[in-house]
Parts: sequence; C-alpha cells; structure tokens
Amino acid sequence: MNTSHRIFFELQKEPFIANIAHKEILETPDIKGVINRIRYAISIGSVALITGEIGSGKSTALRYVSGKLHPSEYRIIHVTASIGSILELYRNILGELDLDPVGSSRTRMTRQIKQEIKDTVIGKKMKIVLIIDEASLLRLEVFTELHTLTQFDNDSKPFLPIVLAGQGMENYLLHHLSIAGVHRNLFEPAAITAIHQGSGGLLA
Repeated sequence: MNTSHRIFFELQKEPFIANIAHKEILETPDIKGVINRIRYAISIGSVALITGEIGSGKSTALRYVSGKLHPSEYRIIHVTASIGSILELYRNILGELDLDPVGSSRTRMTRQIKQEIKDTVIGKKMKIVLIIDEASLLRLEVFTELHTLTQFDNDSKPFLPIVLAGQGMENYLLHHLSIAGVHRNLFEPAAITAIHQGSGGLLA
C-alpha cells in the first residue's frame, strides 16, 4: 500500500481503522452508558438490546463491553446472526463454546448448550454472556426458541443473560413486521421516535 500520505502527515499508523485496539476506543458517555446498562442486565440475567444504524458504532460498543468483562470472571459467547433456523444459531453457539454438536436434534443441542452453561456458571464459578450481533436478522420463531436457553430450574436461575445488537429502531420494526406478514410500516414517525427514546436504544 502507498504510504506517502502517512509520511506527508507524519502518521505513525492509520488513524481511522475498524480494528482499533480496545484501550484506544473513545470512551464517550454513550459507550460508558452501554456498559453500565449491560452490566445491570447481566446482574439480573435479562436480555439487553442495542440498536443503531449501520456505522453508528454498535460493533465498537460491543467490543468495548467485551473488553470490560474480565476473562477470568466472564465467558463471552459472541455470534453473528443470520436469517437461518434455530439449528444454525445453535451450531454457531456450540462452535463458540468449542463443542461439536451431538447429533442434529434441536433438543439435544439445547441440552448440550445448557449443560456447558451450567458447568461454566456452577462448576467454574464464572458468569457467561451470549452476545448476538446483527440480531435484527433473526426470524421470529428463532427469537421465540432462543428463550429456552435462558430457562434453568423453572426459570429461577439467571445463568444466561443475552445481549442483542441490531439495526436502528425503524429498520428493526419493519423487519419484524415483515416476518409477521405485514409489508408496510404501522408506526408513525412520532411513535418510532417515542419507542427509540423510551428504550434509549437499549432495552433491558
């Protein structure tokens, strides 16, 4: 690559790169707010939602959050969603857990994932967090099924908090309306603004 611009501007390295080191992420009040809210979601074992348009910094915020969760205390499962089935998502989760799927049964995969979660939380005394990027791509039936991963001891043990990150509120609403068979926006601009402001872009 031509480095003449770096010589001209006396740059030691490229100033605007995607894979910026965690320690070099600009800690804005918004990003600090994200970690505080996600820590709260983790503490009660709930689901947190981060939304934003493409290029708004969702991935950077997720990296910031992951970097603030010490690996001796937290185990992060970070997967990227697709429009595929729940089995595809389960395979991705198992891969991040360094496990090979035991068969192709949804029930067996669920049992395998939940057993690993219990071994981590109870056996290793670590917290475990599932982060799903591009979550707005998930189909409705996948969302519904995903909840079964969080159920332990009759839903009394908050072993698996989930962080969902996806596109902005309007795109998110339109996508899930289309899943439900509605191909027009049912929300007026004021309603979308109210939903976004009410959630702060992060629901927990």
